[in-house]
Amino acid sequence: MPHTLTLLVLLPFLGSALAALLPSNARNTESTLAGIVALVGTVQVAMLFPEVADGGVVRHQIAWVPSLGVDIVLRMDGFAWMFAMLVMGVGTLVVLYARYYMNPADPVPRFFSFLLGFMGSMMGVVLSGNLIQLVLFWELTSLFSFLLIGYWHHRSDARRGARMALTVTGAGGLALLAGVLVLGHIAGSYDLGEVLAEGDRIRAHPLYLPMLVLVLLGALTKSAQVPFQFWLPHAMAAPTPVSAYLHSATMVKAGVFLMARLWPVLSGTEHWFWIVGGAGAATLLFGAYAAMFQRDLKGLLAYSTISHLGLITLLLGLNSPLAAVAAVFHIMNHATFKASLFMAAGIIDHETGTRDIGRLNGLFKAMPITGTLAMVASASMAGVPLLNGFLSKEMFFAETVYISSLPWVEIGLPVVATLAGVFSVAYSLRFSYDIFFGPPTADLPRTPHEPPHWMRVPVELLVLACVVVGMFPSISVGAFLAAAAAPVVGGTLPVYSLAVWHGFNAPMLMSLVALVGGALLYLTLRRQFQRGRLARTPMTGGLHGKEVFERVLTRLAWFARWGTRSFGTRRLQPQMLWLFGVAVLAAALAVAPLGIDWGDRATLPPAATFVLMWLVGCACAVGTAWQAKYHRLVALILAAGAGLVTCLTFVWFSAPDLALTQLSVEIVTTVLLLLGLRWLPRRIEPDAAQGPRLRIRLRRSRDLLLAAAAGTGMAGLAYAVMTRPFPQSISPYFLERALPQGGGTNVVNVLLVDFRGFDTLGEITVLGIVALTVYALLRRFRPAAESIELPPQQRDLPTEPGATDLLAPPTDAQTAGSPLAFGYMLVPAVLARLLLPIAMVFAVHLFLRGHNQPGGGFVAGLVVASALVLQYMVAGTQWVETHFWLRPQRWIATGLGMAWLTGLGALALGYPFLTTHTAHLHLPIVGEMHVASALFFDIGVFSLVVGATMLILIALAHQSLRSHRAAREPLTGPLADGRKR
Repeated sequence: MPHTLTLLVLLPFLGSALAALLPSNARNTESTLAGIVALVGTVQVAMLFPEVADGGVVRHQIAWVPSLGVDIVLRMDGFAWMFAMLVMGVGTLVVLYARYYMNPADPVPRFFSFLLGFMGSMMGVVLSGNLIQLVLFWELTSLFSFLLIGYWHHRSDARRGARMALTVTGAGGLALLAGVLVLGHIAGSYDLGEVLAEGDRIRAHPLYLPMLVLVLLGALTKSAQVPFQFWLPHAMAAPTPVSAYLHSATMVKAGVFLMARLWPVLSGTEHWFWIVGGAGAATLLFGAYAAMFQRDLKGLLAYSTISHLGLITLLLGLNSPLAAVAAVFHIMNHATFKASLFMAAGIIDHETGTRDIGRLNGLFKAMPITGTLAMVASASMAGVPLLNGFLSKEMFFAETVYISSLPWVEIGLPVVATLAGVFSVAYSLRFSYDIFFGPPTADLPRTPHEPPHWMRVPVELLVLACVVVGMFPSISVGAFLAAAAAPVVGGTLPVYSLAVWHGFNAPMLMSLVALVGGALLYLTLRRQFQRGRLARTPMTGGLHGKEVFERVLTRLAWFARWGTRSFGTRRLQPQMLWLFGVAVLAAALAVAPLGIDWGDRATLPPAATFVLMWLVGCACAVGTAWQAKYHRLVALILAAGAGLVTCLTFVWFSAPDLALTQLSVEIVTTVLLLLGLRWLPRRIEPDAAQGPRLRIRLRRSRDLLLAAAAGTGMAGLAYAVMTRPFPQSISPYFLERALPQGGGTNVVNVLLVDFRGFDTLGEITVLGIVALTVYALLRRFRPAAESIELPPQQRDLPTEPGATDLLAPPTDAQTAGSPLAFGYMLVPAVLARLLLPIAMVFAVHLFLRGHNQPGGGFVAGLVVASALVLQYMVAGTQWVETHFWLRPQRWIATGLGMAWLTGLGALALGYPFLTTHTAHLHLPIVGEMHVASALFFDIGVFSLVVGATMLILIALAHQSLRSHRAAREPLTGPLADGRKR
């Protein structure tokens, strides 16, 4: 049973990855896949209810880093069960609805892939039993919501809305991370179960207030509470299925989920009451008021969502267990009527071609079933009796009436609640009566009619739930509400009643006032709208959060430009000066308090061969600095000589693994620098004046001193380490455990793929990201003609239009005198092609022996990449096109996938992430073969290194070819404008 929790989190992500691979013209297949994933998840969650019905908790802990106490914890109690049912159940209906809503011309695989990823992220938030883990999934919801809101990325409003949502909720997520770290420090653990048991200790701690503010910043930004409410209406640029899902069960509900989740330990203080209750009351009133003046159907529903989230937040802020139960009840009710209303709005837009309330009238005759469903759902939103919204709103009114606080709070809070109820009735009538009654509109973009039956089924089911819960609350949701509310209030439920009729009391009077007052206000506003007044929300622009947000972004952009102008430079040398200067200063400050103690380990007499080798290396280094003034190619060759001496030094000190890796890196780096030489700006020769020459000498002297300081410091650190007694180092630990625990005798390789496998996973992930970033940037970059240095014989070459294409093969004219021509001169094409199979066999040899002998996936990948780059240098990109298997992006994706699957395989077997297992296989011809599971991780490293290296080098080589044209041909059009900017 506990493994079901793992399935519930992983299944949507697996479906997301599979959906992304499906063809774009298979909409039925994609929607069926997403629907099966969501439906299976819904059934699995439903089957877990008996386990949590009576206060039980289903928990599954997966070892991650046991020595540090960091594990993956999945935890489901009644409250998490309720939210999981909303996420999966509403998700199933949204997928069915999206099957008919989405246009076949849209990239549907991407839509369902993002939607399932969003579902998995929300399930991770709901089921997280570790606070750090919860924050991770929290940020994933922000990322996937960004992708979904910006799904129609060709629209500026979608891009702007997605960016705004990510900025606000992402910033709130950073605050939440800081708050969670403080909360875990106070509680002494990040395990949710242990934190929930430390309420008194947390509330009494001196860090309670700053921790509370940080946590609430994350929750309030996510749930669009004042003053962070402005991002939510702009998220309406997303497709309607996304809006229905985001507003009812996922993204915006995450904030109130977090407040309810931590209610037992954070509530009960004055600070909680004023911050949470104040934000909720302001949001409740503001959202309801603004919703009345919206002309867009989805805009009206967005502001109504803000208002209802404020209602839930206000209930949680009242420090009352009964109010917390009402908040949980309204979370359930709001999900049903708000999802149905968004789907109804999408149907209206889909069938009429517009969402403008001013143009939509008299649709009931053309769409009677949809109209009936929408009116019932809007009545539930308004709090009409015998519907589910009425019950939770009655409980809300009761809590505001019977609150015990300051006199002005006891009087003002019921007034605010009643006034918000009036507004909610008014905007609900705008959604229903204005659209479906009155004279039909004749100039709609499409002729209105009922949608396909299955598109309407999700709305019908949700509206049916509104009616059934409203008429039979105890029978329909009584047990579910009790199970969900018990963990929120700390385990002991207060006395409450779900009866439809409680007599004529103050809450009932408030409901009647809201219904009658809302109807009268609607009639007044309707006449004002018909007369052309109140075209927009009558509120002060300076108080609008969106304008404040945009002003802040404008100021930040101005500050960034000012900083770039004042302190930035396009010259590499000043940037390197600051980089190395700061590094040297930081190292000096770190070492100064303790100093460097030389070890007393006996030193060996210097060997003449080693001294001579290093004299050669030093001469190469000095020659590099000297030749950089005159001939950059010679300087590059001399730098390669210094690198070769470094490789030989590793061999001298019995580190063949490092030598192999360094040699491969030197080869690739040399080619990289060779391709980049063309981009370097022309040298500015000093004139005859003494001033410029003196400045150049001073600058070179300064650089020499900085280089000497950095080199001397590194040499001192290396000498201090090498003279330490051997038992004081950490080497014996790995030497003793490499074979018995890692299954290999090559300690360096075992370190990379086993002991420090997680570090290696992070490093190759960064390498893949860097390669893709370089590729993406260079696709859009064109070097300026005046910044390119060409030899005289190259400046008058004819222009080849095809050379501007990233995959166009180079011509003889373009390669003559270029860095690619260096490959022709250095290695004949026939010899390079003969070297390819030899290099491949050598790479396989290095790879297979890597776990026990010098080698491994990293160096093997560099060898293969070097061989392939050599083919490219002598044959051009046409060779890459001919050999279709050379797709660097796929190599990167395959490598990351293999590395992650290796780690997840260990988790699936109940071991910590990336735990290595070994086996001895007896093959018929080969014989006995020792295989470690780290081999598959090493395959991932190999694949990613090949892909990343090839992608960067090919992109740079193409830009080098482009530079020839840029040097001979003036830029025109947008490219020229972009270059000037």
